[in-house]
Amino acid sequence: MPLLIKKPDNVAGAAWPAIAVGMFVAFGGILFGYDTGTIGGILTMPYWLQTFSTGAIDPDTGGPGITSSQSSQIVSLLSAGTFFGALGASPMGDYIGRRLGLIVSSFVFIFGVVLQTASTSIPLFVAGRFFAGFGVGLVSALIPLYQSEVSPKWIRGPIVGSYQLAITIGLLLAAVVDNSTGKRNDTGSYRIPIAVQFAWAIILITGLLFLPESPRMYVKKGQAEKAAKSLSRLRRLPVDHPALIEELAEITANHEYELSLGKATYIDCFQGNLGKRLATGCLLQALQQLTGVNFIFYYGTQFFKRSGISNPFITSVITACVNVSSTFPGLYMVEKWGRRPLLLFGAIGMAVCQFIVAGVGTGYGTENLPAQRALIAFVCIYIFFFACSWGPCAWVVTGEIFPLKTRAKSLSMTTASNWLLNWAIAYATPYMVDAGPGNANLGPKVFFVWGGCCFICIFFVWSLIYETKGLSLEQVDELYAKCGKAWQSKSFRPTVSFQEVQDLHANARQQSLADIENNAIRKKSVAQDETHQVDEKGY
Repeated sequence: MPLLIKKPDNVAGAAWPAIAVGMFVAFGGILFGYDTGTIGGILTMPYWLQTFSTGAIDPDTGGPGITSSQSSQIVSLLSAGTFFGALGASPMGDYIGRRLGLIVSSFVFIFGVVLQTASTSIPLFVAGRFFAGFGVGLVSALIPLYQSEVSPKWIRGPIVGSYQLAITIGLLLAAVVDNSTGKRNDTGSYRIPIAVQFAWAIILITGLLFLPESPRMYVKKGQAEKAAKSLSRLRRLPVDHPALIEELAEITANHEYELSLGKATYIDCFQGNLGKRLATGCLLQALQQLTGVNFIFYYGTQFFKRSGISNPFITSVITACVNVSSTFPGLYMVEKWGRRPLLLFGAIGMAVCQFIVAGVGTGYGTENLPAQRALIAFVCIYIFFFACSWGPCAWVVTGEIFPLKTRAKSLSMTTASNWLLNWAIAYATPYMVDAGPGNANLGPKVFFVWGGCCFICIFFVWSLIYETKGLSLEQVDELYAKCGKAWQSKSFRPTVSFQEVQDLHANARQQSLADIENNAIRKKSVAQDETHQVDEKGY
């Protein structure tokens, strides 16, 4: 999809290296998507239930089963691990780098997969899910960070959004593999789907060995020569090319301006302008989960089974296919429409679909054949709206709204917000949906909850999401410094060059960005007046 977006004529160098690097790194999303998608099928496999059951009875089959508490624990432990992994991504990414951090994260994930594959009881299985989740959490924060820092501004949206595409592909692969092995009457029924994850991690590690580190990471470490070489590889330009020198100088000048304001701590991330950005990112990621998408991919197989649908595995494959195919138009629209319009479009569409599913399921019941068909149809339409908007766009926005000095810290916290809500939903859903003592037994009424959250998303986007389409990461800083209201951001045009204000760094602690810009403009005007006077005098 990024290949359909034409490179601007005034942009020097080749586009394909950065696109190839960003798209390959997105492959790490398969770890996330596949692990998320495979557990729902595993929890319904007869052999897995027979092996891992501790005496509970499956209410649907009368055979061995697990309790709502055990189901909640098994599914949610992955998200608990990812929460802590996402928080750990910041120190790792800043200390050893984005690329090496991704390699280490993949090995942590592999350790978790080993434990799950070897398990024959719930305790070891959930321990494996925690460590696999820890690795996924690290990867999920580092990938958008790396992608946003290596991508040209005109193609950054689709490249970062491709991470979500990889997640959807992982979900589809999980549904296909679960469907293929689910009826086996041996340990291969669950061990094969789990062990397949070794391949995804090894592919990612192998490719990362050959990729360059982020040039912004080298600038952050004060390694200008390495930053130039990295940017040269990404843009396919010689290190002395004017366009490359200009881009690197702007990155460096912006970083030096940030440093002049003092070193960033976690407390700084919550203050002033940075606090507003952090709140935006955390709420965006939290609301992405509250739209209900992971209810479908964590518990969809069980929900469809209890709704009387004859082959819930096939239904899960269908929803996964819709998820993948719908992400492609989203990668195109995120750069053509912009972030705000796309998120508003998705929020409105998702809210309508969720309320229809809730109404049909509640009013007609899930055992009515026309109601079943309507339920599946509108779940698929809902997935379309999510996959083309909130799926990729949430990662795009959070990957580009933070300044370099706090980017790793802030992005780790926004990603942790995603996983915290992911865990909460995974943990609470069995109690919300299932029948039984102490459970809410909402059934299809749970879609009223997700629909209400989608409705909240509409107002959130209008009031807090800034339009960042076409801006460099450095220009996004200027946007937040100058534009007080999110709905005014569409008319913003950047005017600051951080290279022009480098000589004012000595006074930067006492000046705002607007003050520095005004001083730079005055200096430029004085210089132009002096040149004009010289021209008039002829010397």
